[in-house]
Amino acid sequence: MALPGEPWDDLEKHMNVETYEYLSDWARENIAKGIAEGQAQAKAEAIMTVLAARDIQVPDEFKDKIRKCHDLDRLDAWIQAAVTVESSDALLDEEL
Repeated sequence: MALPGEPWDDLEKHMNVETYEYLSDWARENIAKGIAEGQAQAKAEAIMTVLAARDIQVPDEFKDKIRKCHDLDRLDAWIQAAVTVESSDALLDEEL
């Protein structure tokens, strides 16, 4: 059985997890760490996707190095470089 409109809307507003403010420092720090790790993983996969689309082979040790990188600025630079580099060696030689 569903609630009528107004009580349902009020309940949804209070249950909205997207705007929930974590109260403890531990929770805020760990949520931020998880978000940063997720961003780094997504950027690493973007690099692999661009290189694969360009038929550039990436040795496993390079894949590991890219996936272990958590420097978001470095990953962004590698994403941009992946569009134009001729090899995976050249990609990892790119400096910020």
